[in-house]
Amino acid sequence: MSGFEPKIIAFLCNWCSYVAADAAGVSRLAQQPNVRVIRVFCSGMVDPGYVVKAFASGADGVLVAGCHPGDCHYIAGNIKALRRARLLEKLLHELGVEKGRFRLEWIAASESPRYVQVINTMCDEIRRLGPFAKPAGQADPAVSVASQT
Repeated sequence: MSGFEPKIIAFLCNWCSYVAADAAGVSRLAQQPNVRVIRVFCSGMVDPGYVVKAFASGADGVLVAGCHPGDCHYIAGNIKALRRARLLEKLLHELGVEKGRFRLEWIAASESPRYVQVINTMCDEIRRLGPFAKPAGQADPAVSVASQT
């Protein structure tokens, strides 16, 4: 795919991964510019519908990043995110989203180099996969999820 640049939506925890992303920018660490950040208070508040809507709206990949387990400011929000992510991966597969387009990562506030590594790796992987396109004959993922709830 020559010329393809992936669009990645990143839901970042306010207390850890967002701070790491901010520190990476302030430190001028080299990172690919393909990510659009959505700041959330906790990775546990990222509703699976948000991820599905991101894909339905044209995202090629989605990252959810939060505090390491045991370090959540909301006690167990990241454990909630982990449980949701496992189920969400199955749902995304059913909706035709290839493995590798959705990731859940734990990134502490002090791990700005790790944030950059995750972003750069994810961009490269999605660039290899090519643009996300729902399979022919498949309903809009956002509609499919809405009809299941």
